[in-house]
Amino acid sequence: MRDRLERLLGTGVDSLHDLGSSHSWTLHRASLADGREVFVKAASESAVRDRRATGAGGGAFAAEAAGLRWLAAAPSAPAGLEAPVPEVVAQDEYMLVLPWLPSASPTPSAADRLGRELAALHTDARPTTYGAPWDGYIADLPLDNTPDDRGWPSWYAERRLEPFLRLGARHLSSADVRLIERVMADIETLAGPPEPPSRVHGDLWSGNILWTDGRALLIDPATHGGHRETDLAMMALFGTPHLERILAAYDEAAPLADGWRTRIPLHQLHPLLVHVALFGGSYRASLIEAAHTTLT
Repeated sequence: MRDRLERLLGTGVDSLHDLGSSHSWTLHRASLADGREVFVKAASESAVRDRRATGAGGGAFAAEAAGLRWLAAAPSAPAGLEAPVPEVVAQDEYMLVLPWLPSASPTPSAADRLGRELAALHTDARPTTYGAPWDGYIADLPLDNTPDDRGWPSWYAERRLEPFLRLGARHLSSADVRLIERVMADIETLAGPPEPPSRVHGDLWSGNILWTDGRALLIDPATHGGHRETDLAMMALFGTPHLERILAAYDEAAPLADGWRTRIPLHQLHPLLVHVALFGGSYRASLIEAAHTTLT
């Protein structure tokens, strides 16, 4: 791995420290001969071989790098704001390299800034379609990012809910499946006012928000053109520090449509289905509660 990293970066690696694993990847901190420190997410030889054998697109690292670069390319109109994402140092099918960013405690001022920067990211330079021009992944599960210029409700039902309902159905009862199918059948009514596509992170739970020096940066995205309420709902799913400050700053900068809080459970159905598919029935109760709340 050290040799591969040196070839990818064009510089020596002085030290390489293991940080554990996440899904099917190993995580590392590297000190480089040119003085930089970087974070490395790496895939095993067998994982790369398996991906090649199945003919699966560019892989999760290619999707993550493309998504971070696409988010970073969004102009932020308000003075002093930037897209809240780290740069991509390097990427190939074996690894993704980002700058090493020291963590810090979440602060109210950093939360306010994140709300304003997320609002700018969602509302400046909107894409013309839902989806994205690259193969999508959430964790190491593929996402259907086929670009679609129809409205968000049908796109969400067909590209996000239905595929993951099939993946997670073995952990659900037939009544559970019918309940999610009712949501999909009523999606046009449940989705609220029409909303143009936004550049969204797509997997914005609190673990993918890195609080660093005076601000917060978004990592591990499942980026695509989507509904901006999706990112806000995901932050609420497992709790995010200073969430109400983030939301207040966001709504002040880019006011949300009436009733957006009542639609949070609808937007949480996809990530909950992903968790059911990945981790089994322990997330079933949360999924069913969100579906009932959506319908009522």
